[in-house]
Amino acid sequence: MALRRAAMGIFAMGLSAWASIAPASALDYPTRPVRFVVGYPAGGATDILARLIGQRLSERLGQQFVIENKPGAGNNIGTETVVNAEPDGYTVLLVNPANFINASLYVNLRFNFIRDIAPVAAFNRVPNVMTVAPDVPAKTVAEFIAYVKANPGKVNMASSGNGTSVHLSGELFMAMSGAKMEHVPYRGAAPAITDMLGNRVQVIFDNMPSIIGHIGPNGLRALAVTTATRSPELPDVPTVAETVPGYEASALFGMGAPKKTPPEIIEKLNHEINAVLAEPAVKARLIELGGEPLIGSPEAFGAMIAAETEKWEKVVKFSGAKVE
Repeated sequence: MALRRAAMGIFAMGLSAWASIAPASALDYPTRPVRFVVGYPAGGATDILARLIGQRLSERLGQQFVIENKPGAGNNIGTETVVNAEPDGYTVLLVNPANFINASLYVNLRFNFIRDIAPVAAFNRVPNVMTVAPDVPAKTVAEFIAYVKANPGKVNMASSGNGTSVHLSGELFMAMSGAKMEHVPYRGAAPAITDMLGNRVQVIFDNMPSIIGHIGPNGLRALAVTTATRSPELPDVPTVAETVPGYEASALFGMGAPKKTPPEIIEKLNHEINAVLAEPAVKARLIELGGEPLIGSPEAFGAMIAAETEKWEKVVKFSGAKVE
């Protein structure tokens, strides 16, 4: 009996020690580099944001947040990598509009984003910019619509891949304006912009962070932003809705982690990300890229994800787009 009590005492001490170690390990997190997965090549909006936030997290937490670009399948390869990763906080995802769109756009996904990814923190929300190549003669949205209708089958619309907000913003524009274009998907924004500059494709509805640096007298021409109101970064550029009433689209970005990631780690990441977003230099840079920082809880970001998924489902159905 005494031996049994001694054994139970040792077992209880072990449980107590484990209970004290588990939160401590979360508090010590991270103790090694963190993979920060981006579902697109380097140079696009998602990559720019991941590197901006990841660099500051590396500096604040003392471990590198290593950007891992995993393009393909409209962002699904990168997302699936994180879905299937160990839920230990050492693999995280740059959440972007494709995650909300793909839930209804793709017929045979091997994951459910809302179920399989834990929201960590929102970063920002930015407009897309309807931008045309240098050789396109149109100077306004109305002129562009007329140009497309006068040149059936000759106007190509670039995107950063099937299922991106860049793609669906263009699909929505075609559906609401009656201007039919050929969709040309690329493996990310950077190669699409290269072909835009070379006049090989005529228009793109790209996220502002990756396109804004290419807009100017010697580059691409911005015709409109896709949000309901004008952007402070492009104050002289009208909204699409000023010509196509009711049109609205925007891009929400943030960080997610595999489901069952310890809540203490998610809370720590959320706290650190919010601190980074509040830094004047980071806030200024995010505004330059087109969107105010969104400081909030993981639960608030989860509510945004649900709302975006529902919104883009309506757009997918409206456009009739599907990917097998």
